[in-house]
Amino acid sequence: MNKIYYIAKKIHKGKGEDKKVSQPITRIARLSIILAMAINIITLAVVTGFQNEVKDKVIGFGSHATIVKAGENSTFESAPIIFNDSLSQAVKALKGVKNIQPFAYKPALLQSDADTNHYQINNIDTFQVQQEIHGIIMKGVGATYDWTFFESHLVEGVVPNVKDTIPHDEVIVSAQVAKNLSIEVGDDVNVFFVKATPVKLKYKVTGIFKTGLQEFDEQVVIGDMRNVQKLNDWGIQTAIRVADTVTSDGQFVIYADARGGNGNYRHDWGKGFENARGFTYCDAKDTVIRLITSDYNMFIDGFGELNSIPDTAYLKVSVEGNKRMPCFPKHMEMDQFKKTFLNASGTQFAVDLKGGKRVTFEYTDGKGSHQNYIGGYEVEVDDFSQLEEITANIKRAIYYQDNEDQIEYRVRTISEDQQEIFIWLDFLNLNVIIILVLMLLISTINMGSGLLVLIITKTQLIGLLKAIGTTNWDIRKLFLYQAVFIILRGVIIGNVIGIGLCLLQQYFTIIPLNPEVYYLDAVPVELNLWHIVFLNIGTVVLCTAALIVPSYVVTRISPIKALKFD
Repeated sequence: MNKIYYIAKKIHKGKGEDKKVSQPITRIARLSIILAMAINIITLAVVTGFQNEVKDKVIGFGSHATIVKAGENSTFESAPIIFNDSLSQAVKALKGVKNIQPFAYKPALLQSDADTNHYQINNIDTFQVQQEIHGIIMKGVGATYDWTFFESHLVEGVVPNVKDTIPHDEVIVSAQVAKNLSIEVGDDVNVFFVKATPVKLKYKVTGIFKTGLQEFDEQVVIGDMRNVQKLNDWGIQTAIRVADTVTSDGQFVIYADARGGNGNYRHDWGKGFENARGFTYCDAKDTVIRLITSDYNMFIDGFGELNSIPDTAYLKVSVEGNKRMPCFPKHMEMDQFKKTFLNASGTQFAVDLKGGKRVTFEYTDGKGSHQNYIGGYEVEVDDFSQLEEITANIKRAIYYQDNEDQIEYRVRTISEDQQEIFIWLDFLNLNVIIILVLMLLISTINMGSGLLVLIITKTQLIGLLKAIGTTNWDIRKLFLYQAVFIILRGVIIGNVIGIGLCLLQQYFTIIPLNPEVYYLDAVPVELNLWHIVFLNIGTVVLCTAALIVPSYVVTRISPIKALKFD
């Protein structure tokens, strides 16, 4: 065994008068190491947990990256793009890409059921009806959507069924929204959508989630993308209608009823696109009228323009009786002819005309081209640290795609979409560095003071060792060994305290947070093994290295004076 190490160990375990002098200061030094280790472990665990928790939840509401139309600054308000399966497959084939999924957003208002409060005023019974209104963003997702995040945060119910061939009016809402509007799983909630004509729909709440990220919990409601596509009036939806009156010469008025697009419509009634919205009609034979509607900007043929995908509608006309007669209705009410509806939906009706003629109309409305449009694509990656590299690969993959739709895309990372949050999270790293440095500096100063006290109390031993020929470096190592014993014991106790407090917070949530300020409802902790290992090694090495300078005092002690020291 190393003789210097042996002596240092004996001195450390021994009990003497000089031990009583040095013990208080060595305890203070050990306590500073314990506090430094405990505080540094807690700091690293809390900041790491906080950064990862907030980051994961923000990404959960969106994705690692989004592909939207160029020129859009907000994913929530992005202009529609045509779904491109070849682009989707090209991005999905890239290394590091986990999933790509289309999405669409639509602002809306949720309305609670009426709450009637009965009370008396001056012995008169009266009541008051109250309804809560809450603004939200409806996020529409499709069959390829990854529900892992929301399924892990569901507190009740299930996620909506978006994989069926028919879209369902189902949504999931946050626990905060459910509380504000008194909603439970299975309830129907009124949803108002802002359009040219406001629309009120009822959606069934299939699940309630709680992420603790209050800003997002209060905003986002998840439902079927097909409903959102239709509500956004993306693309064109057209229909053929018959006016309720006839012309003075006995002609029906046939016209196009279109919506969506840019509002500047062009119609093809069988002779190519033109501005004509309709025409008059009274035929003697059965026929089917076809209508194709699209939009345009400047040129009626749409040449060189990025126009909406056209939609097609049909009108079936059947003529019975005296077919050659003009189309003067037999029955008129308030200047409108009387219709005899032949089905419950009102898409088929007959009109009796003078002279024994009867005309039957049957509408077949266009299905709309809205299903071809999406708000953009969400891209999930396997490794967040590789996001910048993968994003660059996505941009290259999009650039080399054959883009027949003439759409320019923009790829945005989550750190760009939520820039303020990610800058704030990165700024926390500076706070961690400051705390680590300060705690290590304080513990090093205290250890230096403790080492000097140990040297002073062992002055006679130093003189004796020098008298028998021990080198200055060996004597310095003697005291450095003792300092290491103190440091190691402090590090071990500090680990126990720091890790123990972290585990208590992790499993019992001792310290809550205000989600309005911190985005979370409790202090998150994440114990990283490598962080703890490097912190322990760094603390022991840095503190020991910093004590080499104070140990230099040993070289200034004279053996003769030291042996006479009392």
